[in-house]
Amino acid sequence: MCKQPMVGRVAALLMMTLAGTTAQAFEGDPGRGEVKANTCLGCHAIPSYTNTYPTYHVPKVGGQNEEYIIAALLAYRSGQRAHNTMHNNALALSDQDIADIAAFFAKAVR
Repeated sequence: MCKQPMVGRVAALLMMTLAGTTAQAFEGDPGRGEVKANTCLGCHAIPSYTNTYPTYHVPKVGGQNEEYIIAALLAYRSGQRAHNTMHNNALALSDQDIADIAAFFAKAVR
């Protein structure tokens, strides 16, 4: 019996729970988020972009679910999700910054 899928489900549930808590505490402003997302756009707005070692496909996040973006950034910031660049960028973001960036990307075109 493989326990790995269950671990993934539990982690996803935890991330969504954290996102719901933060989303309720801070209402994101897409206008402020657009300004704060300049660093993000350097990678996440380039079609088919991959970073160098280790090679990693960088997803476009425009049009992504706002709560998912919040959960992902919180997980990168806490170290639950492992990616050095994302972790370091997320460390510099306040909860309000994360809510604003998520609101911007949720309204952006894919």
